Amino acid sequence: STINIPSQSAIKTGDHPPIYSKQYSASYTDQDMKFQETQKLLERGQIEESTSPWSSPIVLVKKKDKTMRFCIDYRRLNAVTIKDAFPLPRIDEIFDQLSDAVYYTKFDFKSGYFQVPLSKEDRPKTAFSTRDNHYQFTVLPQGITNGSATFQRVINHILGPARWKYALAYIDDVIVYSKTFEEHLIHLNDICTMLKNARFRLNPKKCEIAQTQTDYLGHNVKSGEIRPSSNNINGLLNTRLPQTADEACKFVKAAEYYRKFIPNFSQTAEPLRKFVPTTRTQQKKGQKTLITLTNDELKAFDQIKQILTTDMVLRLPNNRFTFKVQTDASDEGIGAVLLQIYPEGDRPIAYLSKKFTQAQRKWSPMEQECYAFICALNKWHNYLSGIKFTWETDHKALTQLNQKAQINKRCERWRLKILEYDYKVKYIPGLTNSMPDYLSRSPVDDAEEDPDEISLL
Repeated sequence: STINIPSQSAIKTGDHPPIYSKQYSASYTDQDMKFQETQKLLERGQIEESTSPWSSPIVLVKKKDKTMRFCIDYRRLNAVTIKDAFPLPRIDEIFDQLSDAVYYTKFDFKSGYFQVPLSKEDRPKTAFSTRDNHYQFTVLPQGITNGSATFQRVINHILGPARWKYALAYIDDVIVYSKTFEEHLIHLNDICTMLKNARFRLNPKKCEIAQTQTDYLGHNVKSGEIRPSSNNINGLLNTRLPQTADEACKFVKAAEYYRKFIPNFSQTAEPLRKFVPTTRTQQKKGQKTLITLTNDELKAFDQIKQILTTDMVLRLPNNRFTFKVQTDASDEGIGAVLLQIYPEGDRPIAYLSKKFTQAQRKWSPMEQECYAFICALNKWHNYLSGIKFTWETDHKALTQLNQKAQINKRCERWRLKILEYDYKVKYIPGLTNSMPDYLSRSPVDDAEEDPDEISLL
């Protein structure tokens, strides 16, 4: 069932004529799976039979348990959809509100998008075909470009005057906050009543009730203190000691990207300078030689890492400034940095580094580089969903990712996830992609089998 609100218009396309895309070829097994999935959606009332001239192709996505997930490729529809300018709340203002609170409750919605009714005018644009029939969604489908803005509008309406007083929502991340336990019980009762009246269904297993500390939007909130969550800085803070002169050099080059924010950077980094070659001859000579850092070099290494993961350089996210994601991949793993473009330069918000499994080491360079972006989107979804941002990569082929008709199944699966984001991809030379390059060569987080099933709200 859907929530008790007016149906939402989320897919305005002006006077653009209907777009019809042929279905992708599929095996008999896949065709049978499509039939089973459409029957489930029909029974739940989430789709209906259609005579629409619009059609987008179905893509089956393999999940971690080897079963398949039913998705629609809305790339062409998204390209002609007028972007919804409904504002997301400013993250810095959210943290200002939370800084005075002591008790926190977080709510998780059960298949949130599928609880939002879609307007009858928009339904035909969501149409898709199986070999036997033509259907359209009656609820907000995954993968449309205005999904985040529409959901934010809905949840703002439901929370009403409680917003900015004792409840906030950043898309589907709802938090209730209070100064005392007695207040918190009253606030919880109010919000639960609002959600019940709206018939919004929650996922009890993922809700956190009356906690004195919590992780929200990538930060740990406790008794007025707001710090980056450990998983946002461990990607740099826990990198191993440089094993070779080349690794030490890459660390210095990565830190130099932020030197304007580091007081006395030249003095602090001086013990490590000897590892930075000044000529091509030096670059080729001895850079793979194993090294052991002296006490002074070790102190400089640790001091620079500490500075890069504190508020001396790191910043709380602020919606006034444009977000940027830089990614890279090496033989060992992936690295990524989330930044914001300040007038004085790029400020880091969070770091990511992850090792490859043995199977991932055998992927093509394009797959490895694309995986770095996917991991960044998974980790920083709360910051990047519903806003415009820039993705910088030193792998030129990725700048054409969305232009390719069909690619291998792994990249096709990832491309479907990327569809929901409003980003501009930019190629940058490898020499200017220094921090992601360093992080990918000193990965921290343990490898995972391809985790990249398409996430549902």
